[in-house]
Amino acid sequence: MVILASASPRRRELLRRLVRDFDVVPADVDETLDGPPTPAAIEEVALRKARAVAARAGRGIVVAADTVVVLDGEALGKPSDAAHARAMLRRLRGRRHQVVTGVAVVDAATGRERSTAVVSEVTMAPCDDATIDRYVAGGEPLDKAGAYAIQGAGRRLVAAWSGSFSNIVGLPVDETRRLLAAFGVPVSEAPADPAP
Repeated sequence: MVILASASPRRRELLRRLVRDFDVVPADVDETLDGPPTPAAIEEVALRKARAVAARAGRGIVVAADTVVVLDGEALGKPSDAAHARAMLRRLRGRRHQVVTGVAVVDAATGRERSTAVVSEVTMAPCDDATIDRYVAGGEPLDKAGAYAIQGAGRRLVAAWSGSFSNIVGLPVDETRRLLAAFGVPVSEAPADPAP
């Protein structure tokens, strides 16, 4: 049995590329980073989520992830409201930033665990305030780290990216496949990420 420790519809969709059947049990843990937003710190948050759900479940293979947008060494999480989303996007426009996702897998029965962190880079287009305002008015950025969704309407704000596209969406599929396979979970071959 595979358990996804996340309520994110994007993570559910990405995990479904690898595993047909799984349960969803959102983790209710403190997602505060211990220190600066390094890959190791973000990986630790994913482990915290997976461990919490594994402890409640008692059995199954638990998958958890945490995604952070990092600009100038600062973590940009989900915006608190539309004004915050507009401010984030104005900071990001025309600049390159990193998207870091920590992924953790825990066997609830044995406590065995493995984790990794994946870093992708995104360069935002130099869009004007009116474009940002229209995007925010559509509501899409309000539950997204960094206030944009590269797989949605936010793609128009992105000039380029490098690395794993699925990582930018919220779950690096190739790395998650390898982690699950190491626990003996039968996984499908997912479609390749789109080219940058």
